[in-house]
Amino acid sequence: MGGANWLERDEREAEENPSRAIQLLQLEKGMVVADIGAGSGYYTLRIAPVVGPTGKVFATDIQPEMLSLLKKRMRQQKISNVEPVLGNEKDPKLPAKSCDVILMVDVYHEFSHPQVMLSNLRAALKDDGRLILLEYRKEDPYVPIRPEHKMSVKEAKLEVEDEGFVLDTVNEDLPWQHILIFKKTS
Repeated sequence: MGGANWLERDEREAEENPSRAIQLLQLEKGMVVADIGAGSGYYTLRIAPVVGPTGKVFATDIQPEMLSLLKKRMRQQKISNVEPVLGNEKDPKLPAKSCDVILMVDVYHEFSHPQVMLSNLRAALKDDGRLILLEYRKEDPYVPIRPEHKMSVKEAKLEVEDEGFVLDTVNEDLPWQHILIFKKTS
């Protein structure tokens, strides 16, 4: 199933420190978060308890099989504040101005239509919302990921800012990834 084993590998906590990543996102109870390219729900199911029962997580993916796996895991873990959403390569299928945070973990570089997708993500983001990319650091030759699966801060800034965003914060506290936080321009 399209990479579920890679997403759920035991080494991921040591390699990427997703627990720390979630702390650094500064999520709060009651927030609405979209996990774009949610896959099997690795981040989704860790974010759901953080935003709590008054919050919500949209888990979007383009693979129905991944969403089926996510739904199974939601039932097993008794998580009810996640809404799986089948998007497509151009549209995450999110309601307008619904999200406080839109998160993409090692996903942005995979987009086949990044400009169209960013436009649709921008429409789904609240005016004061944050678009957050976690991407493997291209600048670091010691990050053991193939170059086509890495992004530099410069590349991300150039592409994302062209679509109505401004880079607000760069955080390098994770072992292999940047946390790039963008805000909407007016």
